[in-house]
Amino acid sequence: MAIRSYGQFCGLARALETVGERWTLLIVRNLLSGPQRYTDLRKGLPSIPTNILSARLKQLEEADVVTRRALPHPERAVVYELTDYGRELEPALIALGRWGASTMSGPRAGEVVTAESVAMAFRTTYRPEAAGKATVGYEVRMGDFTIRLQITEGVLTAAIGPHPSPDLVIERVSEQGIHAMMTGARTPEQALADGSVRVEGDAALLPGFVETFRF
Repeated sequence: MAIRSYGQFCGLARALETVGERWTLLIVRNLLSGPQRYTDLRKGLPSIPTNILSARLKQLEEADVVTRRALPHPERAVVYELTDYGRELEPALIALGRWGASTMSGPRAGEVVTAESVAMAFRTTYRPEAAGKATVGYEVRMGDFTIRLQITEGVLTAAIGPHPSPDLVIERVSEQGIHAMMTGARTPEQALADGSVRVEGDAALLPGFVETFRF
């Protein structure tokens, strides 16, 4: 696939030649949560035209950012996943996410919230200085989907799906329950008292969760 060159000997220009096309960074964002089938990517990017998704994946494969892998029996499916080179984009995506989030209040008309976008929100709000060298696992239930967050000696992994052995399960009851705690609009004590969130496990970990993931 032909690459449109900026004609400049510049690292940023070279990066944009690979990931600067519309939708490309959102595909990378979704794959940060783990391998996905083509249908998973379509579900997580509901507005992307199928021909654009196919073209972007092909371009990312050619650039060694993404690779395809066949799952073993009985799955019989092909998944796309980031290469080690592709995963090096994570800090740049987190920085862009923080920059963009500074102008956000609530979803605009027609905007959807996906599991992948919420997983990215946890990556961008993560405060390693608050986590320190902690090792703790959280399962965050958001209604239609669940996010698992594992902090191991201060290093965060965010993915989609239940946590195999969470120290704390946090369930959103009202629409803004978890978001209100993360923005400081409600304290953990208030959110528990008014029923906007429910927890299972060690409830004493909730204040630490809020401090670790704060807008």
